[in-house]
Amino acid sequence: MKLRTSRGLVAIALGTALILSGCASGDGGSASPSPSESAPADTGVAAPTAEDIAAVEAIKVTGDIGTEPAAEFDTPFTVSTATARIDVEGTGADLEEGQQLTMKSILYAGKDASVLGSMWGDESQVDTITLGDPSLYPVLNEILTGQKVGTRFIFAAPGQDGSTSISIVEVTGAKTIPTRAEGEAVTPADGLPVVTLDDTGKPSIAIPEGYTAPTELVTQTLIKGTGPEVAADDTITANYTGWKMDGTVFDSSWENGSPLNIPLTNLVQGWQQGLVGQTVGSQVLLVIPPELAYGAEASESNPLGGETLIFVLDILDAS
Repeated sequence: MKLRTSRGLVAIALGTALILSGCASGDGGSASPSPSESAPADTGVAAPTAEDIAAVEAIKVTGDIGTEPAAEFDTPFTVSTATARIDVEGTGADLEEGQQLTMKSILYAGKDASVLGSMWGDESQVDTITLGDPSLYPVLNEILTGQKVGTRFIFAAPGQDGSTSISIVEVTGAKTIPTRAEGEAVTPADGLPVVTLDDTGKPSIAIPEGYTAPTELVTQTLIKGTGPEVAADDTITANYTGWKMDGTVFDSSWENGSPLNIPLTNLVQGWQQGLVGQTVGSQVLLVIPPELAYGAEASESNPLGGETLIFVLDILDAS
């Protein structure tokens, strides 16, 4: 159950973890259950030192906004913790807390200034973060607050192996994502887990007495949204809660503080099969047998193996 937060090249710097999130140690050592193949690690990170700040200030970036930049710095380049600064202030729309930001980046190895990868050669390659998301490195929320679309920033962080990577990142767009499903209520089939929403839209469930685990995927639309249909290769944004068959919550974006944003192809088969063709704005109940979730066998690294899982999720965006 290792998280494949494959949101583009900025993920390279921390191995399998998104470099812009607070996952400075990769997968954190022990897997946590989620609809992907694991969950983010602890977000607590140290504040940059004066030496870290000076090192990032010394990085020279050239190139016009809207084109691939180039960076120059002394090697080997290191910082002790995540450090960032604004390189060019944007001139577009204001960035607002809670917005989903799209970005392009080029990634350098601090040890020798080699280019590890660039998103600029492919229009379809973008990264996304949510401004204000508590899972982001605090320094990123700090520097991007009050900025505009078109802002370019430098971000450096040590990876799991201790080597530092440097990203030159441009904010190419920003949009406001709803916080909950909106649309027409759908009467579910009889006998399914009963979903109740609180005032914020956070779901809870009641599992009917005698309800038995299905052998095939159950997909029930609870709210029918009016947005576009989800495609198999989309990146989705969703709020979700997952339960075991005994009613125990094992993961929830509502509790974690921000929606999941990840390519659908990085999620368990039950999500992939159940969400393709659903519309943005919808709320969906999924009951997923083990073979479409985490497999038939549990282990120390795969505690949800053998479990039938129940999810209620709000599809907030897909593109």
